[in-house]
Amino acid sequence: MRKILVLFAHPKLEQSKANLALINAIKDLEGVTFRDLYELYPDFNIHINEEKKILALHDIIVWHHPFYWYSCPPLLKQWIDLVLEYNWAYGPNGRALWDKTCFNVITTGGTKELYCSSGSNHYSVAEFLRPFEQTAILCGMDYLSPFTVMGTHRVEAIDLNAYAEKYRALLEEMMRAPDLAYFKTTNFLSEITLPNQ
Repeated sequence: MRKILVLFAHPKLEQSKANLALINAIKDLEGVTFRDLYELYPDFNIHINEEKKILALHDIIVWHHPFYWYSCPPLLKQWIDLVLEYNWAYGPNGRALWDKTCFNVITTGGTKELYCSSGSNHYSVAEFLRPFEQTAILCGMDYLSPFTVMGTHRVEAIDLNAYAEKYRALLEEMMRAPDLAYFKTTNFLSEITLPNQ
């Protein structure tokens, strides 16, 4: 069974109903290691070697964060900058993450209709996530489409619960699926139909 590492970064978690619902659904799931980066590193002093050891123990890496100015909060960016070192994660001798799978879980205030060429954000979520995708590819990881909860300011509690249940079911299915090819068949993992649904 695959092991999943969720690297969660939200500097104002107490203000986020959407992210609280999502993480409460998965943080106690067997086979999932949940790491709240802002809780672990409030001073931004990331323990690089410890993070590398934890990465080595997992098959799937999840970058879970709100969409801050079309990217991630600063601590997750710093984690990427410091932990994914040359000749460890990439470069001639950088093979530590080869054959792992990676994807983003994001929440946005804007709706799906705003993230397209005709919307006010002018680009799709996938286009904004290109730096994450390329980072994963450079490190030899297989990058999947994101799991998204969009328009969070207007999402009803019943819908948030459905997203949370879907997130948990998705991770459970990823841990036990014979292979992960099926998860490449969608633009948003939050919209994929899982076998048991």
